[in-house]
Amino acid sequence: MEYEGQICRGPMERASYMLPISVGCSYNQCRFCMLFKHLHYRELPLEQIEAELRRVSSIGGNPKQVFLGDGNAFSARTERMLSILELVHRYFPACETVNMDATVHDVLRKPAQELEALSAAGVRTLYLGIECGLDDVLAQMNKGQTMAQAGEAIEKLHQAGMRYGAHMMTGISGKGRGLENAEALAAFYNRTNPDRIVNFSLFLHRRAPLYQMILSGQFKPADELENLREEHRLLTLLETEGLSYDGFHDYITFRVRGILPRDREKMLQKLEGAIAECEKKEPLFAVVE
Repeated sequence: MEYEGQICRGPMERASYMLPISVGCSYNQCRFCMLFKHLHYRELPLEQIEAELRRVSSIGGNPKQVFLGDGNAFSARTERMLSILELVHRYFPACETVNMDATVHDVLRKPAQELEALSAAGVRTLYLGIECGLDDVLAQMNKGQTMAQAGEAIEKLHQAGMRYGAHMMTGISGKGRGLENAEALAAFYNRTNPDRIVNFSLFLHRRAPLYQMILSGQFKPADELENLREEHRLLTLLETEGLSYDGFHDYITFRVRGILPRDREKMLQKLEGAIAECEKKEPLFAVVE
């Protein structure tokens, strides 16, 4: 498979066959993100997509689950998406599930009938970048959505028969606001019932617009200790039954995952151990080039 850019998908999709249908991110304005800044967004030709499906099928590939890339594949027009889904099922008759990333506004702009058609064609889970539970922080990060809009989009997905997974980032609310954000996010998740949450704890990229906000004093970053405490508070408050959670803190090489509420206590104990270790050290900030 030819792939342009960085492969980016949640760990819940690690066993899925990844099929690129676009390059980059059609929004690409979040101040914290550097994944797609170097790419010009474009949709890949249907002929190229079909050629890749034919290639995989010809060597015996017939996956049950497919993940469509790239940054927000769901931005495609519904007519185009339905054509791609038809090709997926033609070449992969065993396919039961098609998942992808989406933005809140891409969901909101599609009429209910189109969402229902996509659901009927096999789209099961959309991953939404919820990121934070605080509207002022979402505005500061130029996320382009409010929590009310996210809730509206999720309600539309549920009515169409689809599920949603949430992407979030501890640390995104800045110094001193981690617990506030955890409580706001927990309340939101408990209302909207995601079936999966992935926490990609915030990296402070030196080349990202957010880093310039740090240098100018507009944003004060939280250290990794506060990020761990934020995550601990979130996991304490989450109530959704059967919720799959996976949290990464790559800068300090720490990860906590499990199913809630079943694994809550062992997840909290693991976090408490990491918190105790961080309390012994000088403050650490996840700054990367």
